[in-house]
Amino acid sequence: MSCVLIVKTGDAFPEVVDQYGDFETLFEQQLSTALPAHMTLQVWDAQRQLTAPALDSLTGIVITGSHSMVSDAEPWSEALKPWLQEALASDIPMLGVCYGHQLMAAAFGGISDYHPAGRESGTHTVRLTQAGQQDPLFRQLPKRFAAHLTHAQSVMQAPHGSTVLAHNSHDAHQALRYGPLQWSVQFHPEFTTPVMRAYIERQGAALRDQGEDPLTLSAGVTDCHEAASLLRRFLAFV
Repeated sequence: MSCVLIVKTGDAFPEVVDQYGDFETLFEQQLSTALPAHMTLQVWDAQRQLTAPALDSLTGIVITGSHSMVSDAEPWSEALKPWLQEALASDIPMLGVCYGHQLMAAAFGGISDYHPAGRESGTHTVRLTQAGQQDPLFRQLPKRFAAHLTHAQSVMQAPHGSTVLAHNSHDAHQALRYGPLQWSVQFHPEFTTPVMRAYIERQGAALRDQGEDPLTLSAGVTDCHEAASLLRRFLAFV
């Protein structure tokens, strides 16, 4: 059996976990709809289980989001960097999401830090670059598509040799490719509409502090089928 590892890098808000499941559950729900019979999903909690799974036992890696910050350089997070570097060198298919996106970029030589424009939250339009339109994972997406986002940090400097696949008005690095089968995205393909709205509600005070209206953001949340399809199509490269 082939094993796709979900690297859990944090916990969702308690009310989100209670109603919709934790981060890894959201990924399992999306991935399981396209999981071939010969493939299994395994979860590794990188914050609590310090021994990383052997890479030679894995055929794919998906890295979740987190409420931690990559720039804080927590020991468990820093310990992931050489493991990810080895996975890249071994050409294991990888897909990092949000924290996973920022962590992969930092592990491969980029810089992830707080975005000077503040938090991006809600459903927003993401645009493919020319490279994104030709990328084997992204090229089936429309040139402009809606995606769920919630992040205070971003990839501020992409690693040397990486390719920018998508961007928007807030973030120049909404999607990156690091090798033939290694991708990461700032947006959340695993989020559903109710989960996105729950995040906006929880972050209401912080959003108002930066001049945004949580009610308007919540009203603008829509289904993001194109973005969600990335998770399922990633399995084709595993």
